[in-house]
Amino acid sequence: MKKIYYLKTCNTCMRILKELNPSSEFLLQDIKETPITVKQLEEMHNLSGNYEALFSKRAKLYKEMDLKNQSLEERDYKQYILEHYTFLKRPVIINNNTIFIGNSKKTIEAAKIAM
Repeated sequence: MKKIYYLKTCNTCMRILKELNPSSEFLLQDIKETPITVKQLEEMHNLSGNYEALFSKRAKLYKEMDLKNQSLEERDYKQYILEHYTFLKRPVIINNNTIFIGNSKKTIEAAKIAM
């Protein structure tokens, strides 16, 4: 499977997509228009090893809900990601059995090489 989960309203996601210029083999999913399903999140979890790696601690809601002062467990991270798209660290790039999570320069460079 070749898929990119992103947010169309996120300038960083759009810049990265332009930079990566994914082939037509890649399915693109705007997570605001088409929310991720439990099955999709579980697939991401299988590749990443845990839900915390997929969870964005930069999300505005993370600060608003004061989640940094709570001790979150794997099931909490999963639940929050499913409840609101903003909690998924973006973009998530899946290239067969390899997953790239987030927008760090190192991650994007590795994704470029893998594509």
